[in-house]
Amino acid sequence: MTQAGGFQGRATDQGRIFQAAGDQHIQEHHHHYAAQDDPFGRLPVSSRQSAQSSAAPHSVRVPLVGRPPGVLRDRTELMDLLRSAVAGPGHDIHVVHGMGGNGKTAVAYTLFMHAVREYRRAAFWVNASEYVSLRAGMLAVAGDRGAGPGQLAAAAAGQYASADLTWRYLDQSDEPWLLVLDNADDPDILEQGGWLRASARGTVVVTTRHATASLWTGPGISRHHLDVLPLDDAAQVLCDLAPEAGGKQAARKVAERLGCLPLALTLAGSHLAHQLLESWSMDDYARKLTEESTTLIDRGARNSGSTSSRQLVGRTWQLSLDALTAQGLPEAATLLRLLSFWAADPVPLTLLMPLARGQVVLAGVEPPLAAEGLEPALRGLLDHSLAEMIQVADLRCVRAHGVLLDSIAAGMPDSARAALAEGATALLRAALPDEDTPQSESREVLAILAPHAVSLLQSAPSETTAGLLAHLLRQLHEAGDWAGSLAMSEAAAERAGGLLGAEHPVVLDVLDVMARGLFRTAKYAESESLHRRVLASRERVLGPDHPDSLRSCFGLHQPLDLLDRDEESEYYIRRTVAGQRLVLGEDSAETLLSRTFLLEMLAQLGKEDEYDVEAPAVVADCERLLPPDHLTTLYARHLHSAGLEVLGRHAEAEPLARRAWADRARVQGVDHPMTLSAHYNVIRIVHALGKTDEAISLMRQLIEVRERVLGSDHPFNVGHREELASWLGAEES
Repeated sequence: MTQAGGFQGRATDQGRIFQAAGDQHIQEHHHHYAAQDDPFGRLPVSSRQSAQSSAAPHSVRVPLVGRPPGVLRDRTELMDLLRSAVAGPGHDIHVVHGMGGNGKTAVAYTLFMHAVREYRRAAFWVNASEYVSLRAGMLAVAGDRGAGPGQLAAAAAGQYASADLTWRYLDQSDEPWLLVLDNADDPDILEQGGWLRASARGTVVVTTRHATASLWTGPGISRHHLDVLPLDDAAQVLCDLAPEAGGKQAARKVAERLGCLPLALTLAGSHLAHQLLESWSMDDYARKLTEESTTLIDRGARNSGSTSSRQLVGRTWQLSLDALTAQGLPEAATLLRLLSFWAADPVPLTLLMPLARGQVVLAGVEPPLAAEGLEPALRGLLDHSLAEMIQVADLRCVRAHGVLLDSIAAGMPDSARAALAEGATALLRAALPDEDTPQSESREVLAILAPHAVSLLQSAPSETTAGLLAHLLRQLHEAGDWAGSLAMSEAAAERAGGLLGAEHPVVLDVLDVMARGLFRTAKYAESESLHRRVLASRERVLGPDHPDSLRSCFGLHQPLDLLDRDEESEYYIRRTVAGQRLVLGEDSAETLLSRTFLLEMLAQLGKEDEYDVEAPAVVADCERLLPPDHLTTLYARHLHSAGLEVLGRHAEAEPLARRAWADRARVQGVDHPMTLSAHYNVIRIVHALGKTDEAISLMRQLIEVRERVLGSDHPFNVGHREELASWLGAEES
């Protein structure tokens, strides 16, 4: 166990350092209070803090399905098997795979509701399409099963693996459960961190288009191929949706034309059921499908062989849009094309509000989509099942099926693409949280928007969309999701680098987030290497005194400090402070935060005279220039007391350390990692002053809290128990 600047570190057999010193300013930035994880982020820091935890962006107790299937056709054998698994003792993992649009989510939804209503199981629904949504959803499951704010903060700080925390609470759940991992079309996302596991307390169901992933071949995993519907069942779906449009024989013709794909059947049935100006029969619809097939191929709807789900859906959506145009809603086609630039994940209606208010205008798009036409267009899409409404926590969202969006994007006229891409970018940028958004809300919004930013860069690659994704990644990192931002930044850097070049400022921004993520996840050597690379590029491209170059200096000093290269670390933090004073000014929050980190370095290096001048000045400047309870001010007080402890001046340190502990507990919560670090700082000071009984009592309190948060075997707790035992032994002797 080591102590540097008041923050702890411990090496285990493999040499990894479990510490809080390097993570100190990370841990002020979690999803349950407002701050900036990256001290040099582009957004100012809100002074309002909250000790409440928000585990994830949505309630995992509600399936993300807008319009549930009325009747599930031809899935009897599979449903019987899955129901038996849910009723059983647990340990089952079932992977339901098949082409897009064939009803995998409908099967999962039906099972979910059965588990809740018939078997009284706790049921959880997690969107596994992206790493960010998967991780947020699984942490919400952990919170539902009893994980506290401190444990969730520890997971965010990298002190506890997020997947381990979630499965610990699933394994000890007091009631059996069902966990649905929906749309896991990239199995690598589940494999990162070991999210897919079996438990004796419940059943796991995965839906995916990916049939052959090695992840599905492990012990205890059962795979179930979901094919299109048999012809009679497919015809019955049409009759269920549009009973007045024709009989079973006519429905068979339409179903056969649509390949019996459930999504295509739903679109066709909704169209037939919502006709106003015309009244097509099933036979009319079948004839129209034949007439339109060549046109649809010309539009690009057909992309592969005759069994492709995109082709089958492409035969239906244009007929529905044509019907909406005949009803006076041509804007519906433009709205659907706009949605195709984003992901098939839920789109908050708030994202579309600037369009409804006329703040964002889609210039030069045909058919035009004016502010007053947005709501009727949306209602038209909902009526024809081209989109669905779902609720995500307090957010009302619209979602279209991925296969449908793929087909729409493939058939989009080139003349509309640029203007719609510009509009989709402007709307997404306007939806990003601002500086005054509480951290819990910011984390929630970012987790929902992240997949759309990734999709936008793929559908409309440009410097603008790459810059938007880079900005979102930094906000996500600042919100405390380092694993998610790190995973996304690796892919984003590769894509943006191929588009813009390796030394483009946007690419360097993404790499900077990636370097900070590596540091937060204790990959110090990798973080140092990447920070050096980014710094060198920024100096060449932007100049050595550019604020971004100075931010790279700050980022580089952190892994150097943890790698025990103190002289280099001191050089870069001093360069940061000097440059920021010149470029940003003495009053800048960034400058003040850098000075607090320099304060820590002075104490570690024993530069007592300079420390005595700088420490009270930093604290006074923070208190004078920053809002009350700003986390940089808390750091300044904390590091002042910790520095005095390192310098052996325990009597001076004691009142400052007690205040720092009280401030942390009040602002960040009693079991927040930084509060516990301040708690431990008080213990060391009290013990050094000879107040052994109080030190022992405080250590027992700390061990109790940390065992609850991290578990009894965590290296911090091992070290605390060893330290406590030595004190008790000394007392007895």
